[in-house]
Amino acid sequence: MTILQIDSSARRTGSVTRDLTAKLAHALGGQVVHRDLAATPLPQITETWVGSNFTPAAERSPAQREALAQSDALVAELQAADTIIIGLPIYNFGVPAALKAWIDLVARAGVTFKYTPDGPKGLLEGKRAIVAIASGGTKSGSEIDFATPYIKHVLGFIGIHDVEVVAADQLGADAEAKLSAAQSQIDALAA
Repeated sequence: MTILQIDSSARRTGSVTRDLTAKLAHALGGQVVHRDLAATPLPQITETWVGSNFTPAAERSPAQREALAQSDALVAELQAADTIIIGLPIYNFGVPAALKAWIDLVARAGVTFKYTPDGPKGLLEGKRAIVAIASGGTKSGSEIDFATPYIKHVLGFIGIHDVEVVAADQLGADAEAKLSAAQSQIDALAA
């Protein structure tokens, strides 16, 4: 099994989501490809990137291919993975900018999804995702949690419908119990 482990926390030390993704990757076993969005920040998409993306592949100039090179590499990591583990700290009720940049670079028409007469269809089917969420005060799945439904929607949009959430939420209150519950979820997923 190939695991793509994506860490998006700006915190390099003391990060709950980094701890959870590492535990998940270890518990599941297999070959791990690690993408650390804080250690190696991704660029925002630009007008050049958008123009390159909408140019048919056979017609792209060398500069356009270069503009898409990082995106192509990220998509290849997703395509090669059987399981995707995403560390998602909730920042201001949503996803971190680093993770949003990754999403913008991998959600590509004709590559990870396509438009059909019945609407968009994801092209990365048959994969599993586990999202490790941590928050200080936002309860996962609550009306103020915009991160969890967003990441589930994005993953489904590109074809990944088997999505599980390991939540260490509302860590501002009784963090030890919340982390213990998250560890129990990890143990169950690895069984």
